[in-house]
Amino acid sequence: MHVDERTARELRGLARVLVRSGYADHAAITAALTEAVQEDAPSMDAASLVPLLIGEAVMDLDAEAAGWPVTTDPDRLDAVLAELESRGLVVVRYTSDHHDARKWLEAAANPRGLVFFTDTDVWHAVDFGMLELKLWHPDTANVAPGDPLLDDVLELLHRHDLPAVFDEGRIEVTLDWQRRVTL
Repeated sequence: MHVDERTARELRGLARVLVRSGYADHAAITAALTEAVQEDAPSMDAASLVPLLIGEAVMDLDAEAAGWPVTTDPDRLDAVLAELESRGLVVVRYTSDHHDARKWLEAAANPRGLVFFTDTDVWHAVDFGMLELKLWHPDTANVAPGDPLLDDVLELLHRHDLPAVFDEGRIEVTLDWQRRVTL
């Protein structure tokens, strides 16, 4: 049995974004790909196919990473997020959804606010060069134009050479998703 070209392309694409995200570990990538193979290509042996998909994605990433700058956009983003944490904001990276992010906010003592992005936001950034950051006040209200908290975050992103604009309730950060990965 074999997989049709469209399904094969989709499985390679999923492996690509999971590996390139830089947040999912080998076990999480394996689990997600195994589920996808079982659902989309049930005639294939997931135990044989998944390591090949991961290996191909890692080899492609390693080949590209050789030409990346020493400091990449995700490195600059990490610096911004660390500074926001030092200022008392809760930062949640690569979460499943806003409900999970809200739990982190509610568990924090005296947070100044919450910055978060989801796994699918990162996958979008891998493919399209734009990461959506959500920014909430401590009461879970979304920031709005003119909020000092929003202005502070935008200023910090710009200071780290990450172009960003606030649009429709989220901060859109333009970046090349070049995260170095070790699996």
